[in-house]
Parts: sequence; structure tokens; C-alpha cells
Amino acid sequence: MSKEEISVLTVLYSSTTVGGELVIEEEEEEKVNQIKIVARRLQRRYALKFGISRTGPKFEEQIQKAAAVVFCQGGAVRILGIDSKVERSLLIPYREIKVECTIPKDDGTLVSYVGFRVQHDNARGPMKGGIRYHPEVEPDEVNALAQLMTWKTAVANIPYGGAKGGIGCNPRELSITEQERLTRVFTQKIHDLIGPHLDVPAPDMGTNSQTMAWILDEYSKFHGHTPAVVTGKPIVLGGSLGRDAATGRGVVFGTQALLADHGMSIAGQKYVIQGFGNVGSWTAGILHDQGGIVKAVSDVSGAVKNDKGLDIPALVKHVSETGGVKGFEGGNAIEASSILAEECDVLIPAALGGVLTRETAKDVKAKFVIEAANHPTDPEADEVLASKGVTILPDVYANAGGVTVSYFEWVQNIQGFMWDEDKVNSELQKYMIRAYADIKDLCKNHNCNLRMGAFSLGVGRVAKATMLRGWEA
Repeated sequence: MSKEEISVLTVLYSSTTVGGELVIEEEEEEKVNQIKIVARRLQRRYALKFGISRTGPKFEEQIQKAAAVVFCQGGAVRILGIDSKVERSLLIPYREIKVECTIPKDDGTLVSYVGFRVQHDNARGPMKGGIRYHPEVEPDEVNALAQLMTWKTAVANIPYGGAKGGIGCNPRELSITEQERLTRVFTQKIHDLIGPHLDVPAPDMGTNSQTMAWILDEYSKFHGHTPAVVTGKPIVLGGSLGRDAATGRGVVFGTQALLADHGMSIAGQKYVIQGFGNVGSWTAGILHDQGGIVKAVSDVSGAVKNDKGLDIPALVKHVSETGGVKGFEGGNAIEASSILAEECDVLIPAALGGVLTRETAKDVKAKFVIEAANHPTDPEADEVLASKGVTILPDVYANAGGVTVSYFEWVQNIQGFMWDEDKVNSELQKYMIRAYADIKDLCKNHNCNLRMGAFSLGVGRVAKATMLRGWEA
């Protein structure tokens, strides 16, 4: 979106707080209709420009993501009483990069891809965010995710701003050598705009530690050996111990803080987890080790349930051998679509965004929802769950364990001194517990829920840093 279009969306999507909940007043219904029209027009324009389907779930998800980020940021701005000029400066990205990446394929033909990097804000430090390889990578989504990273790093109180990037390709259709060529060309195009004190990429959807190793090597050709240019690297190249489990472990630490706030503990509670990839499997394993009863999990292959608790180590072994939870003999197969409606104490969406909608939220029976995935709950579902007394631990805090340990990796690389895994995990626990306490304090002071408290904490820290640095100069 252009600067003007983003400003229009922010103004249109105005709201007020009543009893800590954001609501749209009746006279603002026309504004809500207008934002939907503007958002759809913008999405159609980008759909035509980049060849993205203008219908279906992906189209709707992009609208929801953009609207949700603007909605939460706008609510935080109003709670804190931030000046409108500062608000606009927070919304506009610091830099948007678009590059052409042409590589020879293994068969000798040439193919071109478009790479993006959105650097949203650097008021609190170098910008930080993943690089994804996916056929539907496009500017609006990358922009929204870069903003989310700005608030997430601020909530965790690590000295970063937000960024996000990617290449519009399908990595499954590329050989390993083609992926390497593409990564190196992309790095060549942006090497002077990233760096340990500028912008520090990390793995994301469709990329991994090998991708980061290629970026490190290519960047080092121009700038000398610089392990701190990326995080999520292989251990032998300066990666951090504990990084693979970091997001899942952070989810558990956040859950632990929330439950303790309600006089409960991890042990003995019943958990349902949607998604059994990296985040879901590590979350399940750590909960299981701490005495939690993980009664149901799902992935793309199906879902499995055992009311007495699944044997998570056995399930992890089954998934590694078969590729999915389907067919696991330690539980009963259920419909994956019913996983959100399973009776439990804690529901953890750890897969796709937008799974909790107004309709699906009506069937949720959990007391707590922990957002391990990015944007699993849309604003309408928030209202439904709040009316049912369900407490939501928002994604901007709950899944911040990954970027926090990425920060630890960056620190270790700059110091040239590596930590053992116990130190990584203990420091992560300190950051997650402290961040939860900060969110709760803000919630009490402004009478708002955890989502608005977390966004207000993040936006407030970035706004303060921006003003202290002299943003009008």
C-alpha cells in the first residue's frame, strides 16, 4: 500500500474503548464499510499486478491480516493518546525494497523472480525479520508482517525494529542448487541494505538454516566474515543452541505466566494444539515434560485424540517416520476441522493464521487461547471469545520466543562468545516472564485486554524511542 492509502485505512478504522474492549460505534458503521471497500480495491490492484488470485481464502486472509494490524495499532495509539503525526510516522515503513532476481535453472533456461524486503522501523535498533520463499509473497502481506515484527520486538524489549522479506517462488519446484543461486542473487541485490547494525534476516516459511548459511557466505564476500548478519544459522556457523525449540519454549513460558496469574500451573491442565510443525511439536513436547495433558493435536494429514493424554515423544517419532499425525496408534483419529472445538483448558493454534473466525470461535470450549501462530484470531472472533470469558494470549507476545533467541544469537556473534543451552533457556524465560508482567501492568493502568495491552506496550516503546531520537528533524 502507498503511504496515502495506509493513512486512509488508519483514519477510517477508528474505534473507541469501552471497558477495555475495542468496539465500533453505530455511527462508525459507514467507516467500517469504507475500509472494507478500500482494502478490497487495493487487494484487487495488487492481485492484478502480481498475478495473485482475487478470490478464495488467501485473498480474504490478506485483507484480514492488514486490517487486524491496523486495527490493533490504531487501538493502541488511542489508548496511549499518541499524537497523530507520530502515529503516521510509525505506520509508514522506513524503506521498501523490490528487486529482480534472475538465475539460470539446472536445464540452462533463465527464470526471473521478484524479491521484497520491507524495513519498517529502526528507532529502537537494527531491523529484524524473516525471509520467506513462497509463491504468494506480495507487498501488502510483507508490509503487515514487518509492522508486526516492530511491535513484537518492542513487547519482548529486545533492541530491534521490524522487517520482513521474501521471494515469490515455490521452493518445492526448485532444486537445491537453484535455491542456492536464487538466495545468492537476492543477497547480492540487498547486501548494502542489510547487516548486523542495519537489518538482520532470519528463516521463515520456505527457508531454513541452510538458506541463512548461503546469505552469510554471500554477504561475507562483500563485507568480510560477518556471522551476525543473519540468525537461525547452523550451529557450526555461529548459530545458537536452543534456537530450534525457542518459539515453542517461549509459548510454554508465556502459558506458564498466564496460568500462574490465574493461580494455575502447567501440570494437570488439558491442552489441544492445532499444528504439529516446529512450533506445535516443541510446545507439545515441553508441556508433556512438565506434566501437561496434551489430549489432541492436528496437522495437514489429520488429527488424533486421547483424553488421557497423548504420548508426545512417541507421536514425534511417528511424525518423523510417516510425515504426519495420521495413523498414530496412541490415540483415536478425529476430523482435523473439529480440533478447535475440542474440550480443554488451553487451546493453542500453532499453524495457520485466520483459523478462529466469528463462526469457529462460537464452538471453542477452552478457558484460554494461546496464539502460537501469527494472527490466528480475527477481530470478530476476539469479540465472540471475550463474550464467552475466554482469555487470549496474543501472538505479538506468545510467539516472541523465536525472535528473542535470535537476539541472543546475534549477541553471541557480536561478542564472539557462545552460550550453553541452559543459559539460552534461562534467559528466554526471564524475558518472557518480564514481558508478561509489563503487559499486565499496562492492562491494569489502561483497563484493556491482553491484546490491546501488548500492542500498547510495543507501540508505546517505539513511539517513545522515535520522539527521543528527534523524529521531526
